[in-house]
Amino acid sequence: MRMRVFYGPSTDAPAPPAEERVTVPLGDICELLADAYHSGRAWISDFADDEVTISSDLYDVLMAYRFYRKRRS
Repeated sequence: MRMRVFYGPSTDAPAPPAEERVTVPLGDICELLADAYHSGRAWISDFADDEVTISSDLYDVLMAYRFYRKRRS
């Protein structure tokens, strides 16, 4: 097996966009995020300040859940 030295990306290649966004269903990531959070994965805190866009319906449900959760405590 021969190995090659990697010198980095070609200077001819266009620079990637400064910020890439992906739209996915919440169900595709919810379980993964919950597991990472409850497992104390260090990388989850790296994204703590990232903004996410959610539907206004989901936002309303989350705010109601927060309110009733505090009342139970």
